[in-house]
Amino acid sequence: MKNSKYYPWLVVALLWIVALLNYMDRQMLATMRPSMENDIPELVSGENFGRLMAVFLWIYALMSPVSGIIADKLNRKWLIIGSLFVWSAVTYAMGYAKTYDEIYWLRAIMGVSEALYIPAGLSLIADYHQQKTRSLAIGIHMTGLYVGSALGGFGATIAARYSWHSTFHHFGIIGVVYSIILVFFLYEKKTKVFDPEFNKTHEKAPLLKGLALLFTNISFWVILFYFAIISLPGWATKNWLPTLFSDNLGISMDQAGPLATITISFSSLLGVVFGGILSDKWVQKNIKGRIYTSAIGLSLTIPALLLIGFGHSLFHVVGAVLCFGIGYGMFDANNMPIICQFVSSKYRATAYGILNMTGVGCGALVTSLLGKSADAGNLGYGFSLMAGIVLIALITQISFLRPKVNDFEGA
Repeated sequence: MKNSKYYPWLVVALLWIVALLNYMDRQMLATMRPSMENDIPELVSGENFGRLMAVFLWIYALMSPVSGIIADKLNRKWLIIGSLFVWSAVTYAMGYAKTYDEIYWLRAIMGVSEALYIPAGLSLIADYHQQKTRSLAIGIHMTGLYVGSALGGFGATIAARYSWHSTFHHFGIIGVVYSIILVFFLYEKKTKVFDPEFNKTHEKAPLLKGLALLFTNISFWVILFYFAIISLPGWATKNWLPTLFSDNLGISMDQAGPLATITISFSSLLGVVFGGILSDKWVQKNIKGRIYTSAIGLSLTIPALLLIGFGHSLFHVVGAVLCFGIGYGMFDANNMPIICQFVSSKYRATAYGILNMTGVGCGALVTSLLGKSADAGNLGYGFSLMAGIVLIALITQISFLRPKVNDFEGA
């Protein structure tokens, strides 16, 4: 099966479901808080609930570069399967939790196990898909994250109909069963490289050599910089868009939440697919095609952020979010393919892990800062300010990234 010409797309399909479960399982807790408050009274406190969300984010961020290094050293098939099995088992176990501390520590373990997936999954797809299909393949995979995030909201619906305990149980069992299915259908793609220092071929590179090469690579620093910048509005829309919709449009949160979530998820899905197709075609004619596609996406987010911040009509705000989602999706589909133009396959998981850590850290920072803006009544102003910061990232990306190949395989 793995030698079939269609198998690279089967890998995308298999990992799409893993990506969906990755985001769905982490999002469910946020939506099921009201159902859990009667059994775990500590969750009534916003501060306590914030701690639950924060412990996942910080552990996820700190684990991301470690996860990348591990993925570059070990067999990614078993890393992905093990990661899925553990976070699914944790999801199942949360249905048995009776105290706040139990939920807290299970959430922390989930942060570790879920962080192991993304660098391994993206680097495996990048190895299976070369020049003509890489951006589209990764873009399709990213849609799994968006769909999973949206489906996580239905946890509250299921919990209201049955119980929060059974909701965690059911979704946990689904993940455990699927991890067993992957054992039989997912295969590693071994990449052998010649190491002149030892005058022999290795399948994996020395541990610290990858970090040293990445941090002496100017192009990687440029990618890290603009990835961090666009992560600010990226996380801002995830965490504060429903509140902004409610404030600017004068609607209740039960209306604003679904409207914001569905709009951003649907538009981002369109963006990653369109951005993947455009990038794969453009790079065949111009080596900077992936960078230009990503830059177009970034440029769409700039006026969108201004309209999101200052718009007060349904047409303006929803239109702005659609524009932002499409632009962000085009950007999202091309991050790993651009890394592939500057970083060897030996270190790509490590590189994306470092990007992931930086992005989540920026997300935690902007979430806190926008919270202060919301308390002061100027949340929209905070969104609009990010347009100027993204413009700096766009200029940096276009000016300093000059790839020479589509698939870098240097030392």
